[in-house]
Amino acid sequence: MARAALPRRLSWQAAEVVELVDETAGARSIVLDLDDWPGHRAGQHVDVRLTAEDGYQAQRSYSIASAPEDGHLVLTVERLEDGEVSPFFHNVAEVGDEIELRGPIGGHFVWSIEDGGPILLIGGGSGVVPLISMLRHRAAEGSNTPMALIYSARTEDELIYRDELVAMYVEDWIAGDQKCIRLILRQRCKRSFDSLLITGLQQAKL
Repeated sequence: MARAALPRRLSWQAAEVVELVDETAGARSIVLDLDDWPGHRAGQHVDVRLTAEDGYQAQRSYSIASAPEDGHLVLTVERLEDGEVSPFFHNVAEVGDEIELRGPIGGHFVWSIEDGGPILLIGGGSGVVPLISMLRHRAAEGSNTPMALIYSARTEDELIYRDELVAMYVEDWIAGDQKCIRLILRQRCKRSFDSLLITGLQQAKL
């Protein structure tokens, strides 16, 4: 049965843009609605294809940011100034547009609640995208599986999902599950990630 399903899972299908969320100045989340999405595992990715009016096509792969439980498929795209696909999502795409994608793809770098833990997640820049899918999956299932994230970015302003990560930390802390979230900044910034966590904890107590 799995072999018979493979061609269907990898066939191109239309996806409608239903929301655009600027995570940072250089990273944008694309929220998509698909009629025939087979579901995915946290950590997988999709191929995206754009077709110009003259028939020219450009294709890129993007990690899935949404949890398997979410109602929409979410991709987070980092803008590359000389790229062929990412500038479209940052400068051209609007709600209601349709793109083509196929997937989900990938079976080695995935995680499900059933796989257990403990889990150590390490990523830098947009490499955090498949990791947030795993964190969101863990949260959606209400799991207490030990999971730690070490995330590197150049500056505080380039922290993708910054506020969400702080909220996850605070929620786990209040629940007595002290998940380890640590950030490595490659440039000097005004405040550390630890100070963000402390501020989040203080606000939660108010």
